Amino acid sequence: MPRGASSSVAARRAPLGALRSVAVLAGATVGSALLLSGTAFAHVSVQPQGEAAKGGYATVNFKVPNERDTASTVKLEVNLPTEHPLASVLPQPVPGWTVQVTKSKLAKPLEVHGNKITEAASKITWTSAGGKIGPGQFQQFPVSLGQLPENADQLVFKALQTYDNKEVVRWIEAPKEGAEPTSPAPVLELTAAEGGHHGGTKGGDDAKNSSGSKDGDHGKEHVTASGDDSDGTARVLAVVGIAVGAAGVAFGVLAGRRRTS
Repeated sequence: MPRGASSSVAARRAPLGALRSVAVLAGATVGSALLLSGTAFAHVSVQPQGEAAKGGYATVNFKVPNERDTASTVKLEVNLPTEHPLASVLPQPVPGWTVQVTKSKLAKPLEVHGNKITEAASKITWTSAGGKIGPGQFQQFPVSLGQLPENADQLVFKALQTYDNKEVVRWIEAPKEGAEPTSPAPVLELTAAEGGHHGGTKGGDDAKNSSGSKDGDHGKEHVTASGDDSDGTARVLAVVGIAVGAAGVAFGVLAGRRRTS
């Protein structure tokens, strides 16, 4: 083979080898992003069935994923916000689980529909009675809540998740602007009341929640996507786009070098 031809082959092989390195790096970056994002949004969260309007009543789902490969979740404790006490807290029965609502005295009584409330629910505890959340599974725990505050944009529920190996995971970190907590507490976003009414709902036994069912009547349970899941997916797609873009730029540069060599 002529000497010049040998140099030309080597020149072509060098860009191809460099391109393979870029592809491997991009793949590793995407894989790391997927792994980290999975860790970020696999936590206890809360989502309403429909909307949670200020001043109204809503049915919400506490979604509990299992993060462990060799243990099952057997207990969930959700602490209710004391700065915005809720007079009505009605859990929906979940097969295989017992539920207990703990009430506490209020420092300042509430006035709800002309009635003075001196105590309110402060914690909800679900305990396994044969049911478990196994590896690769999740469970939803529906609760009717009200009356939601009119002077808040969100409610923070600190939660404790217990596994059958006695491990307790504390989801108690409140959100902070500009920082993402490592163990975020479930956050319920409240929407503005419509039509000058309390989210189109009224209190008492005839109160309808934001999903259109009566207070305490949850209808058919359904799965809603977590906002944290959406954020995590968006971050993954952003990283994937950056990695693919970097690979494309590298390919263009190397291809240009091949044409000029």
